[in-house]
Amino acid sequence: MDKKNALRAGAVAAGTTLMMLLMSTNALALTRDDGDDPGSGLSVFDTIGLFVVAPLALFAIIAGLVMVLDKSKKA
Repeated sequence: MDKKNALRAGAVAAGTTLMMLLMSTNALALTRDDGDDPGSGLSVFDTIGLFVVAPLALFAIIAGLVMVLDKSKKA
């Protein structure tokens, strides 16, 4: 009986998410406002660098600093 309830809850959550995605609008993204100057778009390499490489590098730097500056005793 537990698997049946979990399956039902998953189906309801997936259905709700799907309906919300299908019914959502683009929030008038194509309508320009006064003074709107979006500029040029990003290239593929700029996008990958900004949203993939930069966060991974920042994570690596922070993790490295934590490991180097760790004051706990080594076992």
